[in-house]
Amino acid sequence: MSTHEFREDHYHGTSTWFKKAEKYLPEMVYGSIDGIVTTFAVVAGSAGAGLSIQIVLILGIANLLADGLSMSIGAFLSKKSEIDNYNKHLKVEEWEIDNMPDVERQEVEDIYRAKGFDGAELEMVVNRITSNRQVWLQTMMHDELGLMKEDKSPFKAGLFTFMAFVIAGAIPLVSYVATLMNKVEASPFFVSSLFTFIAFVLIGAAKNFVTQAGYVRSIAETVGLGVIAAITAYALGDLLERAIL
Repeated sequence: MSTHEFREDHYHGTSTWFKKAEKYLPEMVYGSIDGIVTTFAVVAGSAGAGLSIQIVLILGIANLLADGLSMSIGAFLSKKSEIDNYNKHLKVEEWEIDNMPDVERQEVEDIYRAKGFDGAELEMVVNRITSNRQVWLQTMMHDELGLMKEDKSPFKAGLFTFMAFVIAGAIPLVSYVATLMNKVEASPFFVSSLFTFIAFVLIGAAKNFVTQAGYVRSIAETVGLGVIAAITAYALGDLLERAIL
């Protein structure tokens, strides 16, 4: 194999992998947002309460893994439920087409008449659809029931959610680990806030690829969410520290 062929095969292999992972971008983006907001809220609350670095890390890591697992399970069950619901209705439509073809044909006719088809044109469309069982089924699932087949793997949806949650959620804790190892002399909360702010900006930019709301709006929404959560957690931690201790 020539060098050119090797590079081309390598490029296409990477491109294929990227495209497969790309469809899970919503899970990764929202997993990242939940992960970093959740962990930074713990950090901010602990800072407001004046807790030690060791306690911050214990609470942060425990919360990170527990919530990450919970969210990934939720993503898995959500996708699985969508698939199960689709398959349940698909079996019903299959039975109706096999046992009540005239009724189902009339439903197709009604659907396309509502779309503006009429006369010979309507008859041609209905004949074309009902002559192919798979097309007929897809038409009933989409146009009658409003259901689309879910092409995402529930396992991968849960896995990508967990990975994004943990990776992003670990960012606010990095400075505390470094401080514990005597690698950072600055305030760990200040450094954590700085790293988290940068991460929020990057995640907000990535969010734009999912929502198409524009970079400025996506970044502002993500940063704003983080700021509100941090201020609330810090104030609550300070309040509880004053009330309890």
